[in-house]
Amino acid sequence: MSETGVIRGFKVFNPDWTCRNKQYTCPGTFEEDVTPSVCDRGMHFCKRAADCFNYYNFNPENKVAEVIAYADRTVEDGDKCATNYLEIVREISWQEVLEIVNTGKGCTGLCNSGNRNSGDWNSGNRNSGNRNSGNRNSGDWNSGDWNSGNRNSGNRNSGDWNSGNRNSGDWNSGNRNSGNRNSGNRNSGDWNKCSFSNGCFNTVEPKIYLFNKPSDWTYRDWLNSDARYLLNQIPGDVLEYVWFEDMTDEEKAAHPEAKTTGGYLKQLDNSECGSIWWRGLNDYEKSIIKAIPNFDKEIFKEITGVNVDME
Repeated sequence: MSETGVIRGFKVFNPDWTCRNKQYTCPGTFEEDVTPSVCDRGMHFCKRAADCFNYYNFNPENKVAEVIAYADRTVEDGDKCATNYLEIVREISWQEVLEIVNTGKGCTGLCNSGNRNSGDWNSGNRNSGNRNSGNRNSGDWNSGDWNSGNRNSGNRNSGDWNSGNRNSGDWNSGNRNSGNRNSGNRNSGDWNKCSFSNGCFNTVEPKIYLFNKPSDWTYRDWLNSDARYLLNQIPGDVLEYVWFEDMTDEEKAAHPEAKTTGGYLKQLDNSECGSIWWRGLNDYEKSIIKAIPNFDKEIFKEITGVNVDME
């Protein structure tokens, strides 16, 4: 066949080289005594390899081949062609299919322009979901980054339809909401226009309980407080070397090697770490802690392990 009047394209077959109950071979030439009509009569193929997968699953078990047909024996409708003459030129390996249908690199999905996508139609990078323009999304239709939910325009959302960031709820335009349809931030309830609400339909930030009692503080007040800043300085992972002569009988039994090494490294518990922190505060800093609304030293000790009456 000369190149004049030739249409080149691609066709997907079942793993046994069949299509619509017709057996094909590769290579091979096939004719049918019909007037071709798309989705009705004739043998079908697509000019673009990616378009084939609008009709076949993106399955590496299927066969994909390069084909040619005569223009005067072929009709087109949308992304599909039908012909009564089809020549199967060669089989295309799945690796080559990936290179043809994706303009990005290292993609296992379909029609990706970004890189390292396992989903389909992504323009961003490293997406396992579909139709993402952002990066590292496992959900679908995201324009932001690092989303596991769907149709998010913000970043790091696990919920759906969020335009804000780090939401686990749905339809939020604010940030860090676990509830739904909030325009404020950090709400666990729904439909709030304010922030830090665990209720619904609120426009004013609620006051919080401190030490089991109502207070005049909002959660935002707490976040901005010097007390919170100081409490965040409590060390969470402290090792202290205990000399053998200072060890208790229980410690000596648990660490027999200490007799040779002269001691052992002890992991301090929360109470011990808190005590180190409290002893390191000056009088003014201690007064800030005690000035937290409704301060109760017994509750404070129960939660932090810190005895504020210690010397």
